[in-house]
Amino acid sequence: MRLLLDTHAFLWWRVGSAKLSVKAHDAILDSSNEILVSAAVAWEIVIKRALKRLEFEGSVSAAIAEEGFVPLPITTAHVDELALLPEHHRDPFDRLLIAQARRDGLTLVTHDKSIREYTGFASLRA
Repeated sequence: MRLLLDTHAFLWWRVGSAKLSVKAHDAILDSSNEILVSAAVAWEIVIKRALKRLEFEGSVSAAIAEEGFVPLPITTAHVDELALLPEHHRDPFDRLLIAQARRDGLTLVTHDKSIREYTGFASLRA
């Protein structure tokens, strides 16, 4: 399985938070799964850190590499998919993750219930 981590799932994993569901934790630990972290997640972390709404030390790309996760770039194909999404959710970072999951056949690991209103991709409750 190819898992795409939402921002909170990535952050919860990094700090070992009990907020991350056992099912999501076990799926991330499973070495047969490929774990991806979008450039959108890195972008959101950097923006929230600059606004003093999030504490995150160091480089996001270094943190992704330390975890052994695969960085997922944003492509024009992802943006084309984004244009097809209905307006169920207004968060631009989440909408981009949904587009990436749909376009690339990824399972999105998220706790956000509003994301489940979208179709065309699998999700796993973070």
